[in-house]
Amino acid sequence: MNKKPLISIITVCKNSELTIEKTIKSVINQNYQNIEYILIDGKSTDKTLSIIKKYKKKIKKIVSENDKGIYDAFNKGLKLAKGDLIGFVNSDDILIQNALSILVKYYNNYPDKDFFFGSVKKHWKVIHGYNPWKIHFMWGFYTSHSTGFYIKKKAAKKLGNYRLKYKFSADYDYFYRMIVHHKMKGIGTKKNELFGIFSRGGYSSKHNFLDHLKECTKIRIDNRQNKFIVLITFLMKYFYNLRKII
Repeated sequence: MNKKPLISIITVCKNSELTIEKTIKSVINQNYQNIEYILIDGKSTDKTLSIIKKYKKKIKKIVSENDKGIYDAFNKGLKLAKGDLIGFVNSDDILIQNALSILVKYYNNYPDKDFFFGSVKKHWKVIHGYNPWKIHFMWGFYTSHSTGFYIKKKAAKKLGNYRLKYKFSADYDYFYRMIVHHKMKGIGTKKNELFGIFSRGGYSSKHNFLDHLKECTKIRIDNRQNKFIVLITFLMKYFYNLRKII
């Protein structure tokens, strides 16, 4: 196993001129430097591309073309990635300066693990830990997809692509296949071992609760989860959210 693994960081973006620079700087200014940085742009019409090109010497690959949505862009990044580890840092999120140094420590200390979840500051608190048993009942079993999740390349190849039929939550399907079907093993960092800051207003937050819930339910059904459990989790989530609105 490579003690100083190459880490592929993928940032996907579209019309992100207000946030893309801080994201890029957080990646290229890491303490750990064995990085392959890949930018996938969805044919931005604002100043995003001009900002990206300011840092082109630090970026391994820049792709700017139309796509079929964020998960299509993720798949393009996965196809290009050559690193021993692969992770995503979305265009409005920030990678903490020593995040990849912490990741490499876990990579070397836990060679049997397929993936890693780093602690992430999300909204008003730090989310940490990894609780795979929760995946059968709720999606809050991990810290974050962007900035927090890193997977070994060989495991990513086995899993395949993010499924484009899911528009809001294809990462849930990806994780369900990873943990339940393929039985891959992961670990979370300690609370103070922070990987990144997950910003408000990301892609998934721009869609209403019911659309999210319907798609999450479809993901569970498509993955052959017990339909009684799916029904119970749907009703609990629906009425809990309804109570908050009322």
